[in-house]
Amino acid sequence: MKLDILAFGAHPDDVELGCSGTIAKEVALGKKVGIIDLTRGELGTRGTAEIRDLEAKDAAKVLGVSVRENLNFRDGFFVNDEAHQMEIIQVLRKYQPDIVLCNAEKDRHIDHGKGASLVSDACFLSGLRRIQTTMNGTQQEAWRPKHVFHYIQWQPLIPDFYVDITGFMDEKVNSIYAYKSQFYDPNSKEPETPISSKNFIDSVIYRSKDYGRVAGVEYAEGFTTNQALVISSLEQLK
Repeated sequence: MKLDILAFGAHPDDVELGCSGTIAKEVALGKKVGIIDLTRGELGTRGTAEIRDLEAKDAAKVLGVSVRENLNFRDGFFVNDEAHQMEIIQVLRKYQPDIVLCNAEKDRHIDHGKGASLVSDACFLSGLRRIQTTMNGTQQEAWRPKHVFHYIQWQPLIPDFYVDITGFMDEKVNSIYAYKSQFYDPNSKEPETPISSKNFIDSVIYRSKDYGRVAGVEYAEGFTTNQALVISSLEQLK
């Protein structure tokens, strides 16, 4: 299955927090979108990997994505090396996305920056035909996404561009709340974490509002990129 957009997250819920409004909007526009989680988040303070597996499926249903897979890399300990790159290259060649969304390049959690560099490097390497990969006994064709964009996470950053997600905040918030074990629940007996407070959830919503304010819309998500962005006409700018 060819996908238009493939979003990667170091942990289940990274994609939801960073770019789920954009995903919901693109799905509504008829795009085929997939999510790849690098780890199961097994080192998380709250919940279990098994619980997060189920929560990730629920979040995928909220967003209407075509596919969601988990590569089962080691939470906290995966590295940007050949073995991990080759696994991502296989996935990229399997789904042939035109656009890849991935973790912030610099962030509070060490896996976010590692995930960003790992996916970015794999996107480049996937376009080299002399790197050979197979899937189900069939040799895969080289494939390089046209764009690699990084969504914004804990670290406040000035985006290189914004996506208007007005009308899709319900999907964003509901996809986040699918992770009941991780986020604000006044009845939870689990230990408190930096992301389990009501303030954290409020901050995610505030950020979309604030980016929307800057972009001149109601709600927006921000992205960074190392690529030169080109438009064919000034009329494309809103």
